[in-house]
Amino acid sequence: MSAGGQEGAEREEQRRADQAREDATEGQRADDHGAGSLGRGEAFGTSTAARKPRATIVGRGVSPRPGGRWTGESSQGVPVMSLRSRPIFLSLVLALACGGGRYPDGAERGGIDHAAYGGEALATEEAAYGGEPLTADEADTGGAPVVQSVAPSAPPSPSGESPAQDTYAQLQEAGFVDAAQDAMVTFSLDVDTASYTRMRRELVAGARPSPESIRPEEHLNFFRFDQAPGVAERRHEDAPFATTLEAGPSPFGPQGSRLLRVGVRADRMDQGQRAPANLVFLVDVSGSMASQGKLDLVKFSLETLVDSLRPDDTVGIVVYAGSVGTLIEPTRVENRGLLLEAIRGLTSGGSTNGEGGIRRAYDLARQHFRRGGINRVVLATDGDFNVGLTGDALIELIEEQRERDITLTALGFGHGNDRDLERLADHGNGNYAFVDSQNEALRVLARDLEGTLQVVAKDVKVQVAMNDEVVRRFRLIGYENRRLAHRDFADDTVDAAEVGSGHFVTALIEYELQPGVGPQDARDLAEVRIRYKKPDGRRSRLTTRSIAHRDTRARLVDTSPTFRFTAAVAEMAEVMRRSTHAEQPDLGAVRRLAEDALEAWPGRWTDGEEFVDLVRRAEAMR
Repeated sequence: MSAGGQEGAEREEQRRADQAREDATEGQRADDHGAGSLGRGEAFGTSTAARKPRATIVGRGVSPRPGGRWTGESSQGVPVMSLRSRPIFLSLVLALACGGGRYPDGAERGGIDHAAYGGEALATEEAAYGGEPLTADEADTGGAPVVQSVAPSAPPSPSGESPAQDTYAQLQEAGFVDAAQDAMVTFSLDVDTASYTRMRRELVAGARPSPESIRPEEHLNFFRFDQAPGVAERRHEDAPFATTLEAGPSPFGPQGSRLLRVGVRADRMDQGQRAPANLVFLVDVSGSMASQGKLDLVKFSLETLVDSLRPDDTVGIVVYAGSVGTLIEPTRVENRGLLLEAIRGLTSGGSTNGEGGIRRAYDLARQHFRRGGINRVVLATDGDFNVGLTGDALIELIEEQRERDITLTALGFGHGNDRDLERLADHGNGNYAFVDSQNEALRVLARDLEGTLQVVAKDVKVQVAMNDEVVRRFRLIGYENRRLAHRDFADDTVDAAEVGSGHFVTALIEYELQPGVGPQDARDLAEVRIRYKKPDGRRSRLTTRSIAHRDTRARLVDTSPTFRFTAAVAEMAEVMRRSTHAEQPDLGAVRRLAEDALEAWPGRWTDGEEFVDLVRRAEAMR
């Protein structure tokens, strides 16, 4: 060995010895802190003797000391770490497991990536919690089981990871169909909303969204609509939803064109009515998640969910990067403090092995499967899959688990792979949302949580049959990647979307009339057929509803505020995607129509004013 190499080896050995001493000192400091004259229980008005023993992380032969502090030795005779030092321990384990190696800036680092926390080391557990001590309830974990396990794998590439870039599926926009040739359109419903929030992120940042990112149906379905005044909503026997049909002038289409609005509003289920949930979060902690505050937003999202769940629900967390680790086994939400502690200990580093993480998450969900309950893996990532099982093989894994009643929801963060996340969620019978802010996390994981979790109807398919004696040509706006063959409508082996509690799904069909059809023509304009299965059903049920042409509103002002607002949202999406059906865009007209709808029915739509603001931002860029 050369002299330079020997010196390097000696320096490395010294560095490891210093690190070991620092770790030992940190553990002792945590224990000393817990044994101080003023314990945590005393600080919150609880005597030390009344405190419950804390849970341990690993080890056996462990017993509580007088005063409630655990002591003992692991199977290797090493003192068991107290819960107080666990956040630092978690960060160290994850950072080392992901390979302390060379980071994108070229620096050699080992242990915790403190830059992810603003560049400062966490000296105490209070710093790890943002300076706030745990409450008495958070400190009481109830002794729930915790497992820390990290599988060995190769270190990240020496070159590090480049920032993720948005990638989208290439969709061919559908045009008008001659009703004499084919008078039907068949499609799966869609409850995803990611495309709308991605557009919002870009416009707020002062940039135009990529046309490929725009899926109009996800813009329409971002909004929740109550039953519009003056429009009859119809319930269908024991179906868990009601439908609305409304037709009127198309404010942005060709001269004389009209719109048919098909609305499906799912029954709302209270939290106490839904089935218990077994959720396993699969969190991407690869190097790409350190940028743009993505991992911090993931932590906020997970904390929001824990605060929104019922005490008898369970949450487990698997992390994946260059390695895969079980951060916490599925644990009842009543042990809130333990779950929050695990979430706040997340840190990032390494390349992305999504496939290994997905397998581990599904294994945990299967081990803790709740018969008759909600069993779901929730993927939180920027979608930067670059190692492991991909493509059709990954889809087959997800479909296999779907058939075993374990579904998949995808939460996207930051810039990344929109195309794959949408596809994974679709094949996993789950939904796909893009979280661009804390407000969006609150919307998806608090306000709309029951819709995100509780399915009220599955494999929901829609078939609209236009009357070719009345309609000359027509087109369904959006839903390009949800189209089905007509024969698939009655085929119960063909998968389709799930609709959750309280979801409102909208489809808009633009059409033109046959020559000579007058306003009082009594013939049917269209028949809408919906097939669905009960959440635990295997055979589909059929509901139908028709609308007569003479029920079409002659003037736009006579349509419902919901009709006008959805028309504005659809046109905004078509302008942003540079649709061939929006060749002469007028965003001012879009904004005015949305404002008119909001004024006509004030306070009825969450996020309506925000939409108007986004249109203004887009106007300013033209």
